[in-house]
Amino acid sequence: MLHLPELDASVSCEFRDLPEPLRLPGCVPIPGPDILMPLQDKANPCYRWMVHHGGKYRDADAILVNSFDAVEPGPAKILRQPAADHRPVVYPIGPLIHADGRKDEKDALCLEWLDRQPARSVMFVSFGSGGALPTEEMRELALGLELSGQRFLWVVRSPSDEGAVNDNYYDAESKKDPFAYLPEGFVDRVTATGVGLVVPSWAPQTKVLAHAATGGFLTHCGWNSVLESLVYGVPMVAWPLFAEQRQNAVMLSDGVGAALRVPESSKGREEIAATVREVMQGEGKGAAVRAKVAELQKAAAEGLRDGGAAATALAEVVEGWTTTGGQEEED
Repeated sequence: MLHLPELDASVSCEFRDLPEPLRLPGCVPIPGPDILMPLQDKANPCYRWMVHHGGKYRDADAILVNSFDAVEPGPAKILRQPAADHRPVVYPIGPLIHADGRKDEKDALCLEWLDRQPARSVMFVSFGSGGALPTEEMRELALGLELSGQRFLWVVRSPSDEGAVNDNYYDAESKKDPFAYLPEGFVDRVTATGVGLVVPSWAPQTKVLAHAATGGFLTHCGWNSVLESLVYGVPMVAWPLFAEQRQNAVMLSDGVGAALRVPESSKGREEIAATVREVMQGEGKGAAVRAKVAELQKAAAEGLRDGGAAATALAEVVEGWTTTGGQEEED
């Protein structure tokens, strides 16, 4: 957002049409189609709104971000360097996640099933509170999970009516039976073999990610989900849908190496199965992802402890507010 007004002035075409990836200071190169969705149509009023507010970011004295240095080392380093132009101080105070203390019948269904599975053996599949896939992708995902031979827990929703990915929460909560769109016999097969649990609409995500049986997370790459996965040390399969999720997926897969991404050009069952297997059991890229996530989990925990990076950053913010407040009272 800090660079958006400059990009608006310097990039004449649509971002999706850029011949080369976009290179921002400290960031992994971002292919044009992966730039966040609201910026993909310059004729859309939302684009002008974002450019306007991107310029306003420089009016702030400081910006607090729910992130931590280890997951975004390049940007963190750049944002700490002195700048000739007015740039607000950026304080990473994360990873802050919501701990779900609610109890629900669906909790018991998911958690009791997980209790019967071996450690780190289950791929959790969820696209957030509003993610819905096109019908064909939904069916290929089902067959890919089955073909992978890995255990899985899938939160399934009815496909989007438009035949494309959907970010509308109310559509995702449709009264249509999502199981009716799955391949014939799929639910019966995975239930009978015990290899999978398919639940409609919702699951206690933080509890599932925290469970010892969970060994992978096929995610839409919403930032809250990413942070939860890292806090609980769960490597990811990246399947972004909308908003800023494609940028997050690029950072996770091409940047820090905490995820493998399902190929955008071919989301068939074979590619899905291969990616899931690699993250769960692979000795090459999958092993590297698992090791990196374990490293990031440790860094996240260290940052949140007393005297850690997040606490130190917050203390600096409070000290600045206190000092500024005192000076204003004297004036």
